[in-house]
Amino acid sequence: MKVKSPEIKVGMRISDLIDSLSLTAFNARRLANAAKICVEMVKNDAFVFLTIAGAMIPAGMRNIIKGMVENRFIDAIVLTGANFVHELVEALGFGHEISSPYINDLELADSSLNRIYDVLVDNSAFEGIEKFLEDIIFQTHGKIGSYEFLWIVGSKIENSFLRSAYNLKVPIFCPTLHDSIAGLHLMIYSKDLTIDFTKDIKFLTDLCFEAKKSGIIILGGGVPKNFTLQAMLLAEGFDYAVQITTDSPHFGGLSGATLEEAKSWCKLKKGAKAVTVYCDSTIALPLIYLYMLEKIRSQ
Repeated sequence: MKVKSPEIKVGMRISDLIDSLSLTAFNARRLANAAKICVEMVKNDAFVFLTIAGAMIPAGMRNIIKGMVENRFIDAIVLTGANFVHELVEALGFGHEISSPYINDLELADSSLNRIYDVLVDNSAFEGIEKFLEDIIFQTHGKIGSYEFLWIVGSKIENSFLRSAYNLKVPIFCPTLHDSIAGLHLMIYSKDLTIDFTKDIKFLTDLCFEAKKSGIIILGGGVPKNFTLQAMLLAEGFDYAVQITTDSPHFGGLSGATLEEAKSWCKLKKGAKAVTVYCDSTIALPLIYLYMLEKIRSQ
């Protein structure tokens, strides 16, 4: 089969464009394969995990995640504490401001502004989060999993994928909750509340065991990637896997580790359909999500 250049037309659907990339090369073809695997996961009723690392919420990806939850394209989320905190920044109305990476950071510090590459967030946002979480933490007791804590938070907030996940009982695991500003608030305000990560691990492994078919979409890598993949050490491995990363495998880091390497750990089945797209997740995820909408919801 020969490489074929896509025929780009005004008004063509994104799914038609991505399908045409199947006959190209490099990461264009990988993106097409990833989109097709994501559709197959859903159509074959696989239990799909979405793992989120990197500054995806400050970058504006929150409504895509919300849409994936509400369309039942994903069945569980594993994210970093930072993405949880920044989702609160958005849901509570503080937001993130478009800026530039070429700005004086000392002047930003004097102005109580924090920079995430080309995005700014004001310290007042974190003060608002502290006020919001204080009562929730103080009034919550016992040993609970991070997914239970995020459900509680989701029940008290609107316009958020946290609320959508609570409504649909989609678990959101946060294995690095302590590595965030919310973790500091838990330390300060908890009376007899303990986040029990062993509950997370048990629930996560139960979900893996119970699923007839399972899939994973990995954004970035990091702790969420490993936390989810390692749950399959006690099960049979994922049937489907899509990884979107900008990291390379030859430095030995987890975020760049290939999905083929994961097969050596039996985290993926030998015959698993898997592809790594070497691309910024803020580019690839919107394209894949729209592809899924067109291929699943418009048919």
